[in-house]
Amino acid sequence: MYLITIEGGDGSGKGLATKVVSEVMRKEFPFVSVSVTGEPRRDHPLGRLAIDSVRRKTTTPENEAGLFAADRVDHSHGWILPRLESGIGVVSERNIHSSLVYQGIVGGLGVERVAHMNSAALVPDLCIWVDCDPKVALSRIKSGTLRAHSDKEEYFETSVLQGEIREGYRELLSGSMDMPTPFDMGAIIGPVLNESSEDDFKMKLKSLIRNFMHSRPEPVNVRSEEVDKNLIRSLIKSSRGQSTLEGLGVKPSIREEDWLCGEAPWTILKNFQNTHSKILEKTGENERIDVPKNVLSHSMSSICGTLSLMRSADIRELRKSLGPVRSVSERHTQTIVRYLNEKLGCIHQHKSLIGREAPRSQMKEEYRSFGRLAIAVWPLKEALAKWRKKNPRTHIRFAMGQIVRSGKHTSALISTIERITILGSGSDLFPTPSNEDELIQWWSHRSG
Repeated sequence: MYLITIEGGDGSGKGLATKVVSEVMRKEFPFVSVSVTGEPRRDHPLGRLAIDSVRRKTTTPENEAGLFAADRVDHSHGWILPRLESGIGVVSERNIHSSLVYQGIVGGLGVERVAHMNSAALVPDLCIWVDCDPKVALSRIKSGTLRAHSDKEEYFETSVLQGEIREGYRELLSGSMDMPTPFDMGAIIGPVLNESSEDDFKMKLKSLIRNFMHSRPEPVNVRSEEVDKNLIRSLIKSSRGQSTLEGLGVKPSIREEDWLCGEAPWTILKNFQNTHSKILEKTGENERIDVPKNVLSHSMSSICGTLSLMRSADIRELRKSLGPVRSVSERHTQTIVRYLNEKLGCIHQHKSLIGREAPRSQMKEEYRSFGRLAIAVWPLKEALAKWRKKNPRTHIRFAMGQIVRSGKHTSALISTIERITILGSGSDLFPTPSNEDELIQWWSHRSG
């Protein structure tokens, strides 16, 4: 979902930074997966053309920049974008800022001209700028260790040019000049100095990427809602494709068509919320339950909703299936799963027959309706929470109509209708809503 790029002069530590950042993203955050790439692409014909143009010096600076741009645009839309849309994080060693520095500043073409040539490429959500003294960088480049892993002779390997490159990055990324459109949309962090110990460098990188991820920024190149809907489709497809073993005490099917079980959506939400509230009220003063009071809160609706689309999952599988939009920290995920099992009783846990030690959680059939409803109304969860707080004595059956008539949630209403289209209406009595009036009828289960 996010494109993270690592920039800096040759030998500054970009390779190590790419490895560290991708490992943190992979281990600590619930992306579907994390892909690592780099530019120019040494294993692609367009990338090889760009590299050869520098090494052989057979073309003009503008044509050279055009070759790098062609490789980048193809890379952006043919390889990176499909991964972002699938909820995959992408970490790239070098991207647009390399061209802005190498061809735009050092090469003399100008950053505006180079930005225009690359304007169809994706915009990095975050650029991490690593930096070090050019003398240290040249020493790394010419060392046997680095030379064994990288074909560096096509780059600018003189101390004078390395100094110009470093100043180019400083000029471009320090804020002293305006970043050209459209590449002014992403975040930039740095410089991250790599002149002391490797452990210190790693520690700084880990802190920076964690801070960025915890801030939950809206991605630049894809819509979060579209990413989440793609993940929901994938979960449904995976669930339908799984076969179950008979005679193991596990029901073989998940309700697909009639997932509302004959109830109106407002009734399902009301009943689940009432059950949850009563449990919290009965909790003793010395027994702390660290779960949200509102069942449509981010964490509760995310975990219940995701489990309702899965046959069973351990914590690792569950967090991966949450994806980057519905992500919940590992500790809080464990807390809520424990509560759902021990207090609310809407899931049961069992040991895997394959030998895994971690218990697998499975949502009970009678509670899957709430889980799927939580996924369906996810775009409206804040609006519903505000409505309930503002109208404590008004029946929740009227919530959807009043939210629609407020005229303040058009985008969220459209997204909710699209999600119901993916999940199905949940009832043979009501077709999938195609407009706001039909959404109100679906919510209340009353014909218009």
